[in-house]
Amino acid sequence: MEKILQDRYVLIENVDMTFNTKKGSFQALKEISLNIREGEFISIIGHSGCGKSTVLNLIAGLLTPTAGHLFCAGREIAQPGPERAVVFQNHSLLPWLTCLENVYLAVERVFANTENKQQLTARSHAALELVGLSHAADKRPHEISGGMKQRVGIARALAMEPKVLLLDEPFGALDALTRAGLQDELMSIMKQSGCTAVMVTHDVDEAVLLSDRIVMMTNGPAATIGEILAVDLARPRKRLELVEDPAYTHLRSEVLKFLYERHAKKAA
Repeated sequence: MEKILQDRYVLIENVDMTFNTKKGSFQALKEISLNIREGEFISIIGHSGCGKSTVLNLIAGLLTPTAGHLFCAGREIAQPGPERAVVFQNHSLLPWLTCLENVYLAVERVFANTENKQQLTARSHAALELVGLSHAADKRPHEISGGMKQRVGIARALAMEPKVLLLDEPFGALDALTRAGLQDELMSIMKQSGCTAVMVTHDVDEAVLLSDRIVMMTNGPAATIGEILAVDLARPRKRLELVEDPAYTHLRSEVLKFLYERHAKKAA
Protein backbone atom coordinates (compact mmCIF):
# COMPACT_ATOMS: atom_id res chain seq x y z
CA MET A 1 0.00 0.00 0.00
CA GLU A 2 2.86 2.38 0.87
CA LYS A 3 4.47 1.78 -2.55
CA ILE A 4 1.16 2.57 -4.26
CA LEU A 5 0.89 5.87 -2.36
CA GLN A 6 4.46 6.78 -3.30
CA ASP A 7 3.81 6.13 -6.99
CA ARG A 8 0.47 7.96 -6.86
CA TYR A 9 1.32 10.64 -4.35
CA VAL A 10 -0.74 13.17 -6.28
CA LEU A 11 -3.47 11.45 -8.24
CA ILE A 12 -5.75 13.15 -10.77
CA GLU A 13 -8.58 10.91 -12.02
CA ASN A 14 -10.71 11.80 -15.06
CA VAL A 15 -11.04 15.47 -14.11
CA ASP A 16 -13.22 17.88 -16.07
CA MET A 17 -13.44 21.60 -15.30
CA THR A 18 -16.22 23.78 -16.65
CA PHE A 19 -16.66 27.46 -15.79
CA ASN A 20 -19.92 29.38 -15.97
CA THR A 21 -19.35 32.69 -17.76
CA LYS A 22 -21.55 35.52 -19.01
CA LYS A 23 -21.38 33.91 -22.45
CA GLY A 24 -22.38 30.50 -21.13
CA SER A 25 -20.43 27.49 -19.92
CA PHE A 26 -16.79 27.07 -20.89
CA GLN A 27 -15.07 23.70 -20.57
CA ALA A 28 -11.46 24.37 -19.72
CA LEU A 29 -10.31 20.79 -19.05
CA LYS A 30 -11.54 17.41 -20.24
CA GLU A 31 -10.65 13.99 -18.82
CA ILE A 32 -7.37 14.93 -17.16
CA SER A 33 -5.66 11.94 -15.53
CA LEU A 34 -2.17 12.00 -14.04
CA ASN A 35 -0.12 10.14 -11.42
CA ILE A 36 2.69 12.07 -9.73
CA ARG A 37 5.25 10.14 -7.71
CA GLU A 38 6.46 11.29 -4.30
CA GLY A 39 9.55 13.49 -4.68
CA GLU A 40 9.00 13.97 -8.42
CA PHE A 41 9.35 17.31 -10.21
CA ILE A 42 6.64 17.77 -12.83
CA SER A 43 6.33 20.66 -15.29
CA ILE A 44 3.09 21.48 -17.08
CA ILE A 45 3.59 23.27 -20.38
CA GLY A 46 1.34 24.40 -23.22
CA HIS A 47 0.01 27.43 -25.06
CA SER A 48 -1.83 30.22 -23.24
CA GLY A 49 -5.38 29.24 -22.38
CA CYS A 50 -4.71 25.50 -22.26
CA GLY A 51 -5.64 25.19 -18.60
CA LYS A 52 -2.18 24.81 -17.03
CA SER A 53 -2.93 27.08 -14.09
CA THR A 54 -6.38 25.53 -13.73
CA VAL A 55 -4.73 22.14 -13.14
CA LEU A 56 -2.44 23.71 -10.54
CA ASN A 57 -5.37 25.42 -8.78
CA LEU A 58 -7.25 22.12 -8.69
CA ILE A 59 -4.31 20.40 -7.00
CA ALA A 60 -4.06 23.34 -4.59
CA GLY A 61 -7.74 22.92 -3.71
CA LEU A 62 -8.56 26.45 -4.88
CA LEU A 63 -10.99 25.03 -7.43
CA THR A 64 -13.41 22.09 -7.25
CA PRO A 65 -13.56 19.92 -10.39
CA THR A 66 -16.82 19.64 -12.32
CA ALA A 67 -16.18 15.91 -12.61
CA GLY A 68 -13.50 13.50 -11.42
CA HIS A 69 -11.37 13.42 -8.28
CA LEU A 70 -7.97 14.55 -7.01
CA PHE A 71 -5.98 12.96 -4.18
CA CYS A 72 -2.82 13.82 -2.23
CA ALA A 73 -1.16 11.13 -0.11
CA GLY A 74 -4.30 9.02 -0.34
CA ARG A 75 -6.70 11.75 0.79
CA GLU A 76 -9.13 13.46 -1.53
CA ILE A 77 -8.37 17.12 -2.20
CA ALA A 78 -11.46 19.10 -1.20
CA GLN A 79 -9.95 22.43 -0.13
CA PRO A 80 -6.60 24.19 0.34
CA GLY A 81 -4.27 22.65 2.92
CA PRO A 82 -0.81 23.34 4.38
CA GLU A 83 0.54 20.13 2.81
CA ARG A 84 0.17 21.88 -0.57
CA ALA A 85 1.93 25.28 -0.77
CA VAL A 86 1.64 27.61 -3.76
CA VAL A 87 4.26 30.01 -5.14
CA PHE A 88 2.73 32.49 -7.58
CA GLN A 89 4.37 34.57 -10.31
CA ASN A 90 3.54 37.61 -8.18
CA HIS A 91 5.41 37.08 -4.90
CA SER A 92 2.41 38.48 -2.92
CA LEU A 93 4.54 39.76 -0.06
CA LEU A 94 2.94 42.19 2.38
CA PRO A 95 4.87 45.46 1.86
CA TRP A 96 4.66 46.65 5.49
CA LEU A 97 6.28 43.46 6.84
CA THR A 98 9.94 42.46 6.73
CA CYS A 99 11.06 39.36 4.85
CA LEU A 100 11.20 37.45 8.14
CA GLU A 101 7.75 38.66 9.15
CA ASN A 102 6.28 37.64 5.80
CA VAL A 103 7.58 34.11 6.31
CA TYR A 104 6.57 34.09 9.98
CA LEU A 105 2.99 34.99 9.09
CA ALA A 106 2.61 31.77 7.06
CA VAL A 107 4.44 29.66 9.63
CA GLU A 108 2.23 30.95 12.44
CA ARG A 109 -0.93 29.94 10.59
CA VAL A 110 0.29 26.35 10.22
CA PHE A 111 2.20 25.67 13.46
CA ALA A 112 0.70 28.09 16.04
CA ASN A 113 -1.01 25.26 17.92
CA THR A 114 2.10 23.10 18.21
CA GLU A 115 5.05 25.50 18.50
CA ASN A 116 5.89 28.57 20.60
CA LYS A 117 7.00 31.94 19.25
CA GLN A 118 10.70 31.11 19.57
CA GLN A 119 10.25 27.90 17.56
CA LEU A 120 8.19 29.71 14.92
CA THR A 121 10.85 32.39 14.59
CA ALA A 122 13.60 29.77 14.28
CA ARG A 123 11.60 27.99 11.57
CA SER A 124 11.21 31.28 9.67
CA HIS A 125 14.95 32.02 9.88
CA ALA A 126 15.76 28.49 8.68
CA ALA A 127 13.55 28.95 5.61
CA LEU A 128 15.27 32.22 4.69
CA GLU A 129 18.66 30.58 5.17
CA LEU A 130 17.60 27.79 2.80
CA VAL A 131 17.08 30.31 -0.01
CA GLY A 132 20.20 32.31 0.89
CA LEU A 133 18.44 35.34 2.35
CA SER A 134 19.45 35.37 6.01
CA HIS A 135 21.08 38.77 5.44
CA ALA A 136 17.77 40.24 4.22
CA ALA A 137 15.60 39.07 7.11
CA ASP A 138 14.94 42.61 8.38
CA LYS A 139 14.46 44.24 4.99
CA ARG A 140 11.05 45.11 3.57
CA PRO A 141 9.99 44.10 0.03
CA HIS A 142 10.70 47.54 -1.47
CA GLU A 143 14.31 47.25 -0.28
CA ILE A 144 15.14 44.05 -2.18
CA SER A 145 15.24 42.97 -5.83
CA GLY A 146 12.54 41.10 -7.75
CA GLY A 147 14.54 37.89 -7.62
CA MET A 148 14.97 38.20 -3.87
CA LYS A 149 11.26 38.80 -3.41
CA GLN A 150 10.55 35.59 -5.27
CA ARG A 151 13.02 33.73 -3.07
CA VAL A 152 11.16 35.03 -0.01
CA GLY A 153 7.95 33.66 -1.58
CA ILE A 154 9.61 30.27 -1.99
CA ALA A 155 10.97 30.43 1.57
CA ARG A 156 7.49 31.23 2.88
CA ALA A 157 6.05 28.21 1.07
CA LEU A 158 8.84 25.85 2.19
CA ALA A 159 8.61 27.04 5.80
CA MET A 160 5.17 25.41 5.94
CA GLU A 161 6.90 22.05 5.30
CA PRO A 162 4.57 21.19 2.42
CA LYS A 163 4.43 17.73 0.92
CA VAL A 164 3.75 19.30 -2.48
CA LEU A 165 5.16 22.60 -3.77
CA LEU A 166 3.01 24.18 -6.50
CA LEU A 167 4.75 26.78 -8.67
CA ASP A 168 2.73 28.96 -11.05
CA GLU A 169 5.31 30.47 -13.43
CA PRO A 170 7.38 31.59 -10.42
CA PHE A 171 10.16 33.15 -12.53
CA GLY A 172 8.07 34.46 -15.42
CA ALA A 173 8.43 38.15 -14.52
CA LEU A 174 12.19 38.07 -13.97
CA ASP A 175 15.06 38.92 -16.31
CA ALA A 176 16.97 36.06 -17.93
CA LEU A 177 20.02 36.11 -15.63
CA THR A 178 17.98 36.33 -12.43
CA ARG A 179 15.71 33.59 -13.71
CA ALA A 180 18.65 31.29 -14.46
CA GLY A 181 20.11 31.84 -11.01
CA LEU A 182 16.81 31.05 -9.29
CA GLN A 183 16.34 27.93 -11.40
CA ASP A 184 19.72 26.69 -10.17
CA GLU A 185 18.76 27.56 -6.58
CA LEU A 186 15.43 25.78 -6.93
CA MET A 187 17.17 22.58 -8.04
CA SER A 188 19.36 22.75 -4.94
CA ILE A 189 16.41 23.53 -2.65
CA MET A 190 14.32 20.67 -4.03
CA LYS A 191 17.21 18.26 -3.46
CA GLN A 192 17.45 19.37 0.18
CA SER A 193 13.71 19.45 0.90
CA GLY A 194 12.76 16.26 -0.96
CA CYS A 195 9.22 17.49 -1.52
CA THR A 196 7.13 16.88 -4.63
CA ALA A 197 6.84 19.79 -7.07
CA VAL A 198 4.41 20.72 -9.84
CA MET A 199 5.34 23.77 -11.90
CA VAL A 200 3.45 25.63 -14.61
CA THR A 201 5.74 27.22 -17.19
CA HIS A 202 5.88 28.60 -20.74
CA ASP A 203 9.65 28.14 -20.88
CA VAL A 204 10.80 24.98 -22.67
CA ASP A 205 14.39 25.19 -21.41
CA GLU A 206 13.17 25.67 -17.85
CA ALA A 207 10.92 22.63 -18.12
CA VAL A 208 13.69 20.38 -19.45
CA LEU A 209 16.27 21.66 -16.95
CA LEU A 210 14.14 21.20 -13.83
CA SER A 211 11.77 18.33 -14.51
CA ASP A 212 11.60 14.58 -14.12
CA ARG A 213 8.62 14.60 -16.48
CA ILE A 214 7.00 17.25 -18.68
CA VAL A 215 3.22 17.18 -19.08
CA MET A 216 2.29 18.78 -22.40
CA MET A 217 -1.25 20.13 -22.65
CA THR A 218 -3.34 20.36 -25.82
CA ASN A 219 -4.94 23.66 -26.75
CA GLY A 220 -8.26 24.65 -25.18
CA PRO A 221 -11.15 24.67 -24.90
CA ALA A 222 -11.61 21.17 -23.43
CA ALA A 223 -7.84 20.86 -23.10
CA THR A 224 -6.35 17.57 -22.05
CA ILE A 225 -2.93 15.96 -21.65
CA GLY A 226 -1.44 15.45 -25.10
CA GLU A 227 1.84 13.80 -24.20
CA ILE A 228 4.06 13.17 -21.18
CA LEU A 229 7.80 13.32 -21.75
CA ALA A 230 10.22 11.63 -19.35
CA VAL A 231 13.35 13.71 -18.75
CA ASP A 232 16.00 11.08 -18.12
CA LEU A 233 18.92 13.47 -17.59
CA ALA A 234 21.20 12.66 -14.67
CA ARG A 235 21.17 14.90 -11.59
CA PRO A 236 22.68 17.18 -10.48
CA ARG A 237 22.21 19.11 -13.71
CA LYS A 238 24.54 21.87 -14.85
CA ARG A 239 23.08 24.15 -17.49
CA LEU A 240 26.33 24.91 -19.32
CA GLU A 241 27.07 21.21 -19.75
CA LEU A 242 23.50 20.46 -20.85
CA VAL A 243 23.64 22.99 -23.68
CA GLU A 244 25.98 20.66 -25.57
CA ASP A 245 24.32 17.42 -24.41
CA PRO A 246 22.58 15.60 -27.32
CA ALA A 247 20.01 14.13 -24.92
CA TYR A 248 19.06 17.61 -23.71
CA THR A 249 18.82 18.90 -27.26
CA HIS A 250 16.59 15.97 -28.21
CA LEU A 251 14.22 16.52 -25.25
CA ARG A 252 14.02 20.24 -25.98
CA SER A 253 13.18 19.58 -29.63
CA GLU A 254 10.48 17.07 -28.66
CA VAL A 255 8.70 19.67 -26.53
CA LEU A 256 9.03 22.35 -29.23
CA LYS A 257 7.76 19.92 -31.85
CA PHE A 258 4.68 19.19 -29.75
CA LEU A 259 3.97 22.86 -29.12
CA TYR A 260 4.44 23.95 -32.72
CA GLU A 261 2.40 21.06 -34.12
CA ARG A 262 -0.45 21.73 -31.72
CA HIS A 263 -0.30 25.44 -32.49
CA ALA A 264 -0.38 24.70 -36.23
CA LYS A 265 -3.43 22.47 -35.81
CA LYS A 266 -5.20 25.19 -33.82
CA ALA A 267 -4.38 27.82 -36.41
CA ALA A 268 -5.61 25.58 -39.22
